[in-house]
Amino acid sequence: MVQENGVPVGMKHYPAEFKADAVALYRSRPGATIKSVAADLGVNTETLRNWIRAADGRRAGAHSAPAERPQPAGDAVQAELAAARKRIRELEEERDILRKAARYFAGETRW
Repeated sequence: MVQENGVPVGMKHYPAEFKADAVALYRSRPGATIKSVAADLGVNTETLRNWIRAADGRRAGAHSAPAERPQPAGDAVQAELAAARKRIRELEEERDILRKAARYFAGETRW
């Protein structure tokens, strides 16, 4: 395979934040498949699968469960707090959208 700057030509480089967001999106959708999330994001299915494995602390192709790494209690609490704040923002945005839609449809309906 031809390489340019150490990256095979035709392969895209994705920022770490995008990879983390893609993994988080997959995990936040119960019942979603890697294939469907990859299609939504416009990435290769195997690419997303590798990102998920990497996030789990496994090498691509490894079939063992990720090793548990002890985390300082403060880091775990901060991570959980950040995740909760993010989810609150998402829910507030959804609520606002639904309120606007309800107002719109209430104005359109003349019974």
